[in-house]
Amino acid sequence: MTLLSRTILACSIFLIASCSENTLTHQYSKRPESTVIERQDLDFNFDWKFSQTENTAAFQVDFNDQDWRSLRLPHDWSIEKEYSQTLTAGATGYLPGGIGWYRKHFATPKGNGKTQILFDGVYNHSKVWINGNLLGERPYGYSPFFYDLTPYLNKNGKDNVIAVYVDRTRYVDSRWYTGSGIYRHVRLITTNHTHIPIWGNYITTPKVTHDKASISVATTINNETNMQRQLTLITEVISPKGEVVASTSTSTTLSANEQKVLTPTLQVNSPMLWDTDTPHLYRAKTSVYKEQTLVDTSSTRFGIRTLRNDAKLGFFLNNKNIKLKGVNLHHDAGLVGVAVPKGVWKRRLQRLKEAGVNAIRTSHNPPSAEFLDLCDEMGFLVQNEAFDEWDNPKDKRKNFAQKGTVDYITESYSKYFPEWAERDIKAMLMRDRNHPSIIQWSIGNEIEWTYPRYTSAVGYWNNDDTEKHNYYWDEPPRSIAEIKSAFDKSPVKGAELVNTAKKLSQWVKELDTTRPVTANLVIPSVSHLSGYTDALDIVGYSYRQAIYDYGHKHYPEKMILGTENWVQWHEWKHVIERPFIPGMFVWTGIYYLGESNGAWPKKGSSSGMLDFAAFKQPIYHLMKSVWRDEAVLHITSQTTEKSLYKQDNDKIVEKTPGAWEKGKWGWRDVNEHWNYQENDTVIVEVYSNLEEVELFLNNKSQGTQYLSENPERIFKWLVPFEAGKLTAKAVINGNTIETSVNTANEPVAVKLITDKALLMNDGYDVAHIEAQLVDEHGIPVKHLDREIQFDITGDIKRLGVDNGSERNIQKHKSNKIVTHNGRALFIVQSNTNEGRATINASGNALTSNTIKLNIRN
Repeated sequence: MTLLSRTILACSIFLIASCSENTLTHQYSKRPESTVIERQDLDFNFDWKFSQTENTAAFQVDFNDQDWRSLRLPHDWSIEKEYSQTLTAGATGYLPGGIGWYRKHFATPKGNGKTQILFDGVYNHSKVWINGNLLGERPYGYSPFFYDLTPYLNKNGKDNVIAVYVDRTRYVDSRWYTGSGIYRHVRLITTNHTHIPIWGNYITTPKVTHDKASISVATTINNETNMQRQLTLITEVISPKGEVVASTSTSTTLSANEQKVLTPTLQVNSPMLWDTDTPHLYRAKTSVYKEQTLVDTSSTRFGIRTLRNDAKLGFFLNNKNIKLKGVNLHHDAGLVGVAVPKGVWKRRLQRLKEAGVNAIRTSHNPPSAEFLDLCDEMGFLVQNEAFDEWDNPKDKRKNFAQKGTVDYITESYSKYFPEWAERDIKAMLMRDRNHPSIIQWSIGNEIEWTYPRYTSAVGYWNNDDTEKHNYYWDEPPRSIAEIKSAFDKSPVKGAELVNTAKKLSQWVKELDTTRPVTANLVIPSVSHLSGYTDALDIVGYSYRQAIYDYGHKHYPEKMILGTENWVQWHEWKHVIERPFIPGMFVWTGIYYLGESNGAWPKKGSSSGMLDFAAFKQPIYHLMKSVWRDEAVLHITSQTTEKSLYKQDNDKIVEKTPGAWEKGKWGWRDVNEHWNYQENDTVIVEVYSNLEEVELFLNNKSQGTQYLSENPERIFKWLVPFEAGKLTAKAVINGNTIETSVNTANEPVAVKLITDKALLMNDGYDVAHIEAQLVDEHGIPVKHLDREIQFDITGDIKRLGVDNGSERNIQKHKSNKIVTHNGRALFIVQSNTNEGRATINASGNALTSNTIKLNIRN
């Protein structure tokens, strides 16, 4: 049996198993299919009721929910609350958990069809009832899942009640902010009993050349009736231009209650390839006919592209060698929490794209389907990650292995992993494997911390390391033989990491063999010896640039990838100097909530290129200068007292020589304004990829600096402060480019800009209103802050406010905010009515321009 055949067989088994796991036992052998209905795939997000009642009877049909809050999904109740140190933890962003109930009344779809409900993600410990009947539960908050409602629905047109219980009382169950509730989309899908099941198409491109591409479309068909069916499957490939470019017909016979997978192969001539610059997307339309009657149809988007991973030469996309300029991203997005509108992700991803980012690691869980849709559309390469824990828990407050007993509030996925891991990882594969953006499957993150044999064997943290080797900067203190000996001698307690890794890798490859399996390894010098890496096609290194050469020398057959790296130039330098390292994923692309224990009021991590409001940070411009070929010129500054630099004779040098090569999380403290005291001496830093830059203060040259003389890629000047205009200039091909910062006076107004003036009235579309304090000359005021208030007229929803700071603990569901660096963000969302809306901002003696939004179909 071929790999593809085994994969298709596994898919069929999984689809059957999913149905049996997610519903109570129900047989369709007595159900004739007397009428044919049209497939309905409905948005099921509207008109839900919500309450945080602890009434355990809320699943009952006749429960009174009239006083409950009405809302539209997706919904994250935690982000709506106040930041607090009461019944919260820094690990999960100082926001509360609790219990939540959702209820929805809906009419039974017409016809005698099969109706299923599909949840893309509920955090967490969800239980779902239909008309008082328990359908099932799901502990993991990141898995998509579906239930069959058919046996319990009332007759055509009658009212039904679906109830969802969410238990987030374990409010420190993660090392980062998880959110709470039905935070992803929900769909109601009605088909005939002869149909293509959910996730029933699997598309691969086994052979691709410049002239043609072979498209394999494996379509599962279920015949859940008591009659034999003679069926015809029509498969069509539709180009990015909307044209049918290939089609084929396949006939088959299905016995009563039989499932079958048909796998026709089609040829597309002159294919338009999917890549990071031109992410062309095709669609496969699969239609099932019984005689001349359409029984079911399904449309699946995909891309035509090739992947190749070479342990010596790196990664190839469509036979082109490229470096992965990657970022790690958690699933929250500032003021909206984890219920993230597509438009919010699009703005964030577009800014990362502008910096040269071409890859994303979904740390440390499967993302939403909508997020992956955007990655497909925008041309990002994705490492899709499944788990942060396997058999053993991590200490949520300390980020390492759990020591001692686990208290209830920190009880996490490791408790449920043995029972649920296969179902959860296969759900991720089934939902996501048609996304062309996905290039790797990651089965876990820094798992070795939770298996003590690994930390004790390597020697970094043992008393015999008399020279005190540094974990981040040195090779292991023990030889390979010593590490192996120490590992083999240490006792095995509980589940063995290697066995679990092999199972996870096997489950992935049962469903997809077109992409490599990887994991983020924190102690790879042990994992290479233990057998862990035998389960991996690519070995991810977490902050281990110090052993890139060590790993390649001793294990040359394995591709090594930087899967967590500091947002620092020296990390990228290690990558571009080594052809065998295909790239890296910096930690992180964007600030995220959580992982901030004992740091109140610091609510999250500030090690990103973009802050919580997706405002560009200074490090954004430095990374852009090394990742993009286009000219970059950006000015920052700091007083000599706070700067990392000093003047030594006529040169500006580091106060600690070589410090730039040891930078870790977070960027240096620099300002993006030109407002200092009269007698201050200031170090000016310019981030640029140009060969030479000249600095001017009030049109007076401060000298020219050269990139070749600045190995840290930062141009530096010592400048006595003088109010006015600071300008950096460079010449490219005879043309002068420049950027400036100006001394600002007191703020007198608020300047508003929007990323969108036209919103669709779909209840989802968003506009980002950025506010910047300005002085009487319109100069941005970045050194002072003020409280401002946003005012709306018109039928539009206020999502909330933020200022981007990791120390901002002002409530987001508000229209008031104290700025940070003179800036703030206000997000609004359309409702379903057409009309117009206006937005203004005001403060103490501050007024603003008016933003006008049109909302229409």
